[in-house]
Amino acid sequence: MLGYRVPAPDQAMLVSGGRTKGNAPFRVVTGHGAFIMPFFRKVRFLTLAMCEAEVGEKCVTQQGITLNVRAVIAFKVGNDTESIISAAQRFLSDQNQMSVLTGRIFAGHLRSIIGSMTVEQIIRERQKLATEILDGSKEEMARIGLTVDALQIQSIDDDGLGYITAMSAPHNAAIQQQAQIAQAQANQAAAEAEQESQRKQAEFARETAIVKAQYKAEVDKAQAQAAQSGPLAEAQSQREVLEMRTELAERAAELRQQELVAEVVKPAEAEAERVRIMAVADAEKMKIQAEAAASHDRVALDRMLIDQLPQIVEKAALGLSSANLTVLNGAEGLSEMATGLVSQGKAIFDALRGDVMDYDNEESPDIQAPLVANSETGHGR
Repeated sequence: MLGYRVPAPDQAMLVSGGRTKGNAPFRVVTGHGAFIMPFFRKVRFLTLAMCEAEVGEKCVTQQGITLNVRAVIAFKVGNDTESIISAAQRFLSDQNQMSVLTGRIFAGHLRSIIGSMTVEQIIRERQKLATEILDGSKEEMARIGLTVDALQIQSIDDDGLGYITAMSAPHNAAIQQQAQIAQAQANQAAAEAEQESQRKQAEFARETAIVKAQYKAEVDKAQAQAAQSGPLAEAQSQREVLEMRTELAERAAELRQQELVAEVVKPAEAEAERVRIMAVADAEKMKIQAEAAASHDRVALDRMLIDQLPQIVEKAALGLSSANLTVLNGAEGLSEMATGLVSQGKAIFDALRGDVMDYDNEESPDIQAPLVANSETGHGR
């Protein structure tokens, strides 16, 4: 905007040419802008930044000893309007003059204060010296609108006179003595530490030797036990192998025994049982037959034999039919053969009846079965 001006954060804007409040010769603007009427107002800027001034002076102490003193002063224009107006009226046209004037002011106060102190006080109480200089210059600096932030005395020397060195000689001697004592103590401590280290090394070496000897003895013992336990372990292993083989043989024998029982004994027992059952059945059959004979039921028995006689004759005829017979006398021979078959069946019938009767009389039966000659003999009965 035309005519609107804003000062920098570390600046104070001074506006002259118009009416102001109070007795101020111009208006002070900081931290914000202001509208400036062209041609009727004039604007200037005063720095509020930190400034620095160096002081190097030859000062004479209370003892008449000349000292070279170097110091640095950090200062700036005060923040209040009165300080800004005071500084602007003095340094606005040449703001570098603030450092020059500040250095001269502090140089005067430095000579005055050092003149009232001894070298020992100045050397030992440097902070007190700086405080007295600040207090002495504060009022004078405020009148010109400046404030001091810090004062630092950089160096103090007697320009080669040797007073400060001589003054420090007793302290240096004491320090050297303390340093020598400390060095001796350090050497003694180092020697003691070295001896302790050597003692520990020797003790460690001795303990190491003992441990190595114990370890070797344990190794030898273990090797001896291993050498001794080798045959024992082998014998134990062989014994276990024999025991296992014996157990396997016993199990094999038991298995074979079971196989024999299954293959031989059981079938034999089964056969014996079958024979016994057949014998019992035969005995039971004979008993029934005996009971039938004893009951004189001969009619039923004879009937049974008579019913079986045709089958007996038929079986005999089948036997003759399969035989190679030669009939010599024709029809008469065939008649004789048929008569013989009937006679033979009757003989079998009579023999069976006699067998039953003999069983009733508890006698052993002796039945002679009729024989039929084959074709080789050429005879029949």
